[in-house]
Amino acid sequence: MGKKKVEHVVFDGMRKIKKKVNINQYNTQTKMKIMGQTDKQSVQQHPFPPLYNKDSKVLILGSFPSVKSREMNFFYGHPQNRFWKVIASIFDQENPTSIEEKKKLILDNNLALWDVIAECEISGSSDASIKNAKANDLSEIIKTSKIQKIIVNGKTAERLYIKYIEPVTGIKAVVLPSTSPANAAWSLERLVDVWKSEIKN
Repeated sequence: MGKKKVEHVVFDGMRKIKKKVNINQYNTQTKMKIMGQTDKQSVQQHPFPPLYNKDSKVLILGSFPSVKSREMNFFYGHPQNRFWKVIASIFDQENPTSIEEKKKLILDNNLALWDVIAECEISGSSDASIKNAKANDLSEIIKTSKIQKIIVNGKTAERLYIKYIEPVTGIKAVVLPSTSPANAAWSLERLVDVWKSEIKN
């Protein structure tokens, strides 16, 4: 890789001077600062509709779709997210691979999928970076289905649900451990056991 040099302001004692530096020696964040760029959050809107039908009894809510999910235009698109393996295991079915197979798995078992947030500022897929969030309206789902229980997938979804949706619906949600790969402390087997106890009861 060639040595790309740019003029960068540095300090020599108390004097501010400019000199040419090779930016490839720095990490990404420092490179961005040198080049006058910032790691700004972008406003994102939820790109796809909820998945449910009139027979859905359990509504599962995430926080907001990851970058991969937004690219795929469907729920839990990151290949390392264990959500689909968990749901398939609960109902003793094969892990779905296509979007149509995933839809069938959810609807055939009277489940529903949606997310808490409709729009927010977010950096990449980082739930921790979510700001200025606007919540999804659950009233239509609740009114046109048989929802008896709401489950939130992980602590971030729980926090956002309590802040934005519970005051409107008055419905308390059950929080379950996140299926995200970031929740490495939970094995697939433990996730299946806990999720099964709530979904099947």
